[in-house]
Amino acid sequence: MNKLKCAVIGTGYLGKFHAEKYAALPDCELVAVVDINPEAAKAVADKFGAEALTDYHALLGKVDAVSIVVPTTLHHAVAKDFLTAGAHVLVEKPICVTVDEAEELIAIAKANNLILQVGHLERFNPAVLGLDKEEKPLFIESHRLSPFNPRANDVSVVLDLMIHDIDIILALVDSEVEKIDASGTAVLTQGTDIANARILFKNGCVANVTASRISLKQERKMRMFRPSSYVSVDFQNRILSKHRTGEKEMFPGIPEIVSEDLVFESGDALLEEIKHFVSCILTGTNPIVSGEAGKRALATAIQITQLLGD
Repeated sequence: MNKLKCAVIGTGYLGKFHAEKYAALPDCELVAVVDINPEAAKAVADKFGAEALTDYHALLGKVDAVSIVVPTTLHHAVAKDFLTAGAHVLVEKPICVTVDEAEELIAIAKANNLILQVGHLERFNPAVLGLDKEEKPLFIESHRLSPFNPRANDVSVVLDLMIHDIDIILALVDSEVEKIDASGTAVLTQGTDIANARILFKNGCVANVTASRISLKQERKMRMFRPSSYVSVDFQNRILSKHRTGEKEMFPGIPEIVSEDLVFESGDALLEEIKHFVSCILTGTNPIVSGEAGKRALATAIQITQLLGD
């Protein structure tokens, strides 16, 4: 079978890792990497035996699949060009700047029978993949805290960090959003640096979501209360803790609580994400994080940013 001809658009911090993964996959041939900085493109291209380009238009119609790892403001234009030219697209999160842009990409991908996957990397965290998703949550609390990093300040903390948890929560709850309340403040930048959102779903579930990019520590945790269980996900340390009622009694008339901690080995979430993208292309199956999922997360994140005044 012929290998998929793949390319990476954008060779910044994350883009070079995308290139590394494609170069390592047996079903793929990394044919080119693109960056407006010729030295950056050449450094990555030379490392993996690919062609270095500064203009992605030269690849239109010549590759089967691309990762788009450029600033969010360029996602729509670049993805639209490749989808229109017949290439499958993995675009980093958030999918686009606006919901209308996301809907256009989804429509083009559907019309051309192409895979459109969004790079919500946390979905491929081993602890998330090991989560039993059958029992729907009643209440969710998440904290995503990070020290300040000047690299990711072109968007608010909601679109940078909180959107990871928004995407996971929307997938777990699987219900329409009824109401959102949000508060936040700017501390070091012009945009919101710390934010909290309370999301009420139509099925009654409530999610309390906090994100900060000005913390002194790094923490990525989510806690879920379900009808017969309490589950905690530590994304950073890949620990899935499960607590549920048992058959014995802790006190008369009060059931015992049975606990289990699952510690997953350090995995390569980006490799799993790209392998999934390639598998969807080869089998024609829908990706875990489809364009629709990316649009839904974006729409919710935009609603929160508007409430915050960003």
